[in-house]
Amino acid sequence: MTPVGLWQSVDDNTNEAKSEIKIIEVAGVLSGKVIKTLNDEPNDKKLCTDCKDDRKGQIIVGMEIIRGLKQEGSEFVWAGGGKILDPENGKEYTVRMTPIEGGKKLQVRGYIGPFYRTQVWNRIQ
Repeated sequence: MTPVGLWQSVDDNTNEAKSEIKIIEVAGVLSGKVIKTLNDEPNDKKLCTDCKDDRKGQIIVGMEIIRGLKQEGSEFVWAGGGKILDPENGKEYTVRMTPIEGGKKLQVRGYIGPFYRTQVWNRIQ
């Protein structure tokens, strides 16, 4: 059970599928990119205009939104100071990912201080 693979992100407010994210591992560190957006609306953002780092102004599809994620003490928890970016608002969160339901789903929890958001992503077979 690992976050490596292809995932369908699900909006925590609407419970609708938003995008496909590909998570890879290089030398024990995970990163993830937006592969495709789903349900495109004419007013949806195409660029990360609110990003504060090297991703500012980048096209969201193809953008690396997960960086520096490492496995922690538990064999099923990945965090290790990793970050996840919400390209909709440019906010970067400290992230913790835990595969659930036998690896069919991924609990993604982003933290800013004591506050957090949680999404559950679905694995794409």
